[in-house]
Amino acid sequence: MEIGWMHNQKQRQVLVFFVLLSMPAGVGAELGPYSIVEETERGSFVANLRKDLGLELTEMSTRGVRIISQGNKEHLQLAVQTGDLLINEKLDREELCGPAEPCVLHFQVLMEKPLEIFQAELRVRDINDHSPVFTEKEMLLKIPENSPLGNAFPLNNAVDLDVGSNNVQNYKISSNSHFRVLTQERRDGRKYPELVLDKELDREEEPELRLILTALDGGSPPRSGTAKVRIEIVDTNDNAPEFEQPIYKVQIPEDRPIGSLVVTVVARDLDSGVNGKISYTLFQPSDDMSKTLEVNPTTGEIRLRKQVDYETVLSYEVDIKATDGGGLSGKCTLLLQVVDVNDNPPEVTMSALTSPIPENSPETVVAVFSVSDPDSGQNGKTISSIQEDLPFLLKPSVKNFYTLTTKRALDREARAQYNITITVTDLGTPRLKTQLNITVLISDVNDNAPVFFQTSYTLLVPENNSPALHIGSVSATDRDSGTNAQVTYSLLTPQDPHLPLASLVSINADNGHLFALRSLDYEALQAFEFRVGATDRGSPALSSEALVRVVVVDDNDNSPFVLYPLQNGSAPCTELVPRAAEAGYLVTKVVAVDGDSGQNAWLSFQLLKATEPGLFSVWAHNGEVRTARPLSERDAAKHRLVVLVKDNGEPPLSATVTLHVLLVDGFSQPYLPLPEAAPDQAQADSLTVYLVIALASVSSLFLFLVLLFVAVRLCRRNRAALGGRCSVPEGHFSGHLVDVSGTGTLSQSYQYEVCLMDGSGTNEFKFLKPIIPNLPPQCAGKEIEENSNFHNSFGFNY
Repeated sequence: MEIGWMHNQKQRQVLVFFVLLSMPAGVGAELGPYSIVEETERGSFVANLRKDLGLELTEMSTRGVRIISQGNKEHLQLAVQTGDLLINEKLDREELCGPAEPCVLHFQVLMEKPLEIFQAELRVRDINDHSPVFTEKEMLLKIPENSPLGNAFPLNNAVDLDVGSNNVQNYKISSNSHFRVLTQERRDGRKYPELVLDKELDREEEPELRLILTALDGGSPPRSGTAKVRIEIVDTNDNAPEFEQPIYKVQIPEDRPIGSLVVTVVARDLDSGVNGKISYTLFQPSDDMSKTLEVNPTTGEIRLRKQVDYETVLSYEVDIKATDGGGLSGKCTLLLQVVDVNDNPPEVTMSALTSPIPENSPETVVAVFSVSDPDSGQNGKTISSIQEDLPFLLKPSVKNFYTLTTKRALDREARAQYNITITVTDLGTPRLKTQLNITVLISDVNDNAPVFFQTSYTLLVPENNSPALHIGSVSATDRDSGTNAQVTYSLLTPQDPHLPLASLVSINADNGHLFALRSLDYEALQAFEFRVGATDRGSPALSSEALVRVVVVDDNDNSPFVLYPLQNGSAPCTELVPRAAEAGYLVTKVVAVDGDSGQNAWLSFQLLKATEPGLFSVWAHNGEVRTARPLSERDAAKHRLVVLVKDNGEPPLSATVTLHVLLVDGFSQPYLPLPEAAPDQAQADSLTVYLVIALASVSSLFLFLVLLFVAVRLCRRNRAALGGRCSVPEGHFSGHLVDVSGTGTLSQSYQYEVCLMDGSGTNEFKFLKPIIPNLPPQCAGKEIEENSNFHNSFGFNY
């Protein structure tokens, strides 16, 4: 049988509080007994509990003193300000206890902090507020005229709801010459009247007598009730009915249905005829007895009119009267003992419930409740239990109280709510049980730090991005709840103090979105790392970190840059080609780089314009300018070539370089004959002089620019070598060097020696072998390999 929380409590307010696990000394002590007179006005003083408990006024509220009454009515109230125990409503002793004496109301005094329970009782004293009442206003007696003197005739007793001395104590009869009244007492304490014959009766002289019977209680002043007694004098009936047993003792289970046979009483009368005919009646039954039992006047069968209840009345006693046709009667006594059966399930009363309870708390008292069963014996004994798979324990406390405690610290993240069924079963047959369902919530404690979905994040950001661009997000979760699970994101101080993180990225504190604050340049910054933190809003706050690596993706934003020939606005560089050159002769090589990376830096070369198409060609992949066919005398001496250098980006970017090629008959000639020279020898000599002077000037200017370029590159290299992995020592290069920086398609820096060779009036430029500096052992192998790759790719001959 299941009952809900509200069914058990009804109008009781359950106070939720924390109860200490350890029970202090004095638990189960008794207070009182206290007493009060019935019908006392509401709010009347009973006792001062503060003094009896030995508490100060302030302790009444701090320790949470309150009254727990049994049943559904709160008869008492506690004034916490004064510690006085007061009457909560008028008490009617007859309504509360009926005929039972003394009338005792049991209650408990509960102190919460720490837990102490005191048993107490309140005795309700009777006052004389009820008068004796006869159930019959007029009683009829038929008495034979030959009745002997001293014969006693029982009369119906009066009923008084009061108890003790306030109940019926005495009976009086009105003045007459034949009868006096005696007050007799039954086994249950009730007093009834008997008429005693003092003077012989004579029907012929006086056939009928009318008397007044008065019942007096023992109150002060006494109350009384009256009834009329009419006595008819009948002719002689020699034999009165006699029962086979003077006392019938019967046991009956309380679950017997209505109409069940209790017992059959039998009386016999030796008379015959009308005087021997017997009828059975209940003699002087109480109202409750009349509603409980009925007797068949003819057969003497006594049956149940209503179901008996062991918990209400344990036993019944009633007299059975057998009357013959002549008016003579006899009586016997029926003692009916009610046998208890297990017909009442246990009752559970919740006194205190704590919910929610914080997680990670040690053993904590969750609930305090009491158990009762109105049955008796094994039927009234109970056992209490909860589900076995729960981290809770039931511990018996004082008397019939139990405490529900946790076995261990609970984890809200594992389980946030427990539905506990308290099952109370009695030991009767069949066993009856009561179940009480309670819900215990586990409140959150900030015991979990936020956790990122990834320990590290890699974000790809194209260079030249717009400011405030959303570049990615980080995300973390927290297993806690409420504010303990609200995560705030932040940028942590970078380990590299030179990284201007605050000017590069920002993070949204609420959702972890990352934004680039300014446009990024791949050529200035290829990648950078920083850490982000996720902090919850608990107290104390917990946090975790994740690594974010931002990789800048190259964009094709740099055009190719031509390193050779130089395009600095000075005199153009002229390449000399002998007319005896065969097809495929290497005229020169265009060297260019691109500041981008990947395919954006893959360069291709194309001959855009030429003075004489078809004479020269440019290799697309290495920029070598070679003769496409053998030269002839018909070819012009001066040629202007425009070479297009284009990268592989999208869209592609390009640059152009202009080459001047001069065809000569041979580098050993003292002068350079021109195709348009006159046959005049003087004019040829003059032209030769001019040409030598011009060539010397151009060569000097070119040598000066080369030395200047080499000096600048060496200075830059020396500064870079201070922080680099491989350092190149200074002072190991000759004076005439051409430095080709390792950017764009070139992976390293190279130095080449340019020599101007003496001849018979002409100069020839030759690229000799590269000068490899004295490198540290860890770098020498790599440098040699890369130099070799460079020369192979550009087709230089040493």
